[in-house]
Amino acid sequence: MTFLDSAVWGGRFYSDGWQDSASTYPVVEPATGEQLATLGQSTPELVRRAAARAAEAQRAWAATSPQRRAAVLRRAGDLFTEHAGEIEDWLVREAGSVRTKAAFEVQLAVGECYECAALPTHPQGEVLTSEDARWSLARRRPAGVVGVIAPFNFPLVLGLRSVAPALALGNAVLLKPDPRTAVSGGVVIARIFEEAGLPDGVLHLLPGDGAVGQALVEAPEVRVVSFTGSTPVGRAIGEQAGRLLKRAHLELGGNNALVVLPGADVAKAASAGAFGAYLHQGQICMTTGRHIVHESLVEEYTAALAAKAKALPVGDPAREEVALGPIIDRRQLERVHGIVTESVAAGATVAAGGEISGPCYQATVLTDVTVDMPAWREEIFGPVAPVVSFATLDEAAHIVDDCEYGLSVAILGDVGTAMKLADRIESGKIHINEQTVGDEPNAPFGGVKASGTGSRFGGATANIDAFTETQWVTVRPDIADYPF
Repeated sequence: MTFLDSAVWGGRFYSDGWQDSASTYPVVEPATGEQLATLGQSTPELVRRAAARAAEAQRAWAATSPQRRAAVLRRAGDLFTEHAGEIEDWLVREAGSVRTKAAFEVQLAVGECYECAALPTHPQGEVLTSEDARWSLARRRPAGVVGVIAPFNFPLVLGLRSVAPALALGNAVLLKPDPRTAVSGGVVIARIFEEAGLPDGVLHLLPGDGAVGQALVEAPEVRVVSFTGSTPVGRAIGEQAGRLLKRAHLELGGNNALVVLPGADVAKAASAGAFGAYLHQGQICMTTGRHIVHESLVEEYTAALAAKAKALPVGDPAREEVALGPIIDRRQLERVHGIVTESVAAGATVAAGGEISGPCYQATVLTDVTVDMPAWREEIFGPVAPVVSFATLDEAAHIVDDCEYGLSVAILGDVGTAMKLADRIESGKIHINEQTVGDEPNAPFGGVKASGTGSRFGGATANIDAFTETQWVTVRPDIADYPF
């Protein structure tokens, strides 16, 4: 039996071990439409039961020694390394990842676990001054039960980056992965922590639809909701959590800009632009969705980018050597093509791609783009690179910020000029002489404006802030005297 053998989890969900479900749904490979397995379908009632059980188990887990919690996280990292090949296979087949992307995602998961293994022994508060004769302390305490709702695109790491720090800091977790990638984004995580020695009841895997997600947010035991996904859904979750006086950490969409400054190396810039635009079929919140190129380089850059796009093969990453795999489902595929078609009808020109190829979309470059076209204004979540030009740094800054999103910006060229531009734009991340896609377990991650509620992932400061509450404690040597 393999580590991820469906004999263990097929047709089940995870809550105090693997439980049979009254209903199941198919796990489908987007490249072929083949059914890979079945998973248990959760329900709002199962969420309510899991939340109550998680609250009970969390108290004992929070009381577990820091070294014991750290050991579970370290062991989880070891298990990701040990079973990397099998996990990568699921990311390729279920999520449509090319092999290099799948390997990168698993390595991020390893790093996330090792980074979070340090959290239990990290300083958990501070000593405060006081006007009274007492000790005054501010200490961080586990939030309690954390609800995690994760997306399909990087299903493993985008779920784990909330699950791992929440567990390390003494919380219990309810995890609802996207149902399209609930094996690589859910079963894998549950199996890893099951084998790593996490006590029963601390982690619950609850695959399901929007009703399951709503029940997770509404469960009284859930005090923090961590959501990664689209901006419209994030707004709804934020409103719901706000009414219930719960904290919601929202990592949402992006329409990220890459700026090519005058004098930049065009060949290297086009390589960076292609990687940022086409990695994982453009299905990344950090995807380079807007290419803003100085007027002196725009024709050369566009030609170089189009040449790269035309050379990138698309197909089934499990059976072919390809650069781009399938779009996650037919609905999203048609949405991507619809945005391209509508923009072309408005005057844009296809310099490369622009066509559906089975379940895939060809790497696409659009020229003659105006900033009011849907290919420029919308987050496409597909491999489409629209290009516009700028004349001055003021114009570049305006074009970058003239967008509802604020997640990631890349600036290529002279470092001094890039720094001046960086100081003028709103973005959660800025990468100078790199493309827009980047993540490390110890680095703060998050966006502004419609991209979310800031950096609530990555590094000790962000993670402790996200998954603990601050408690004030005072201590006197004797009972204080009062005038009553």
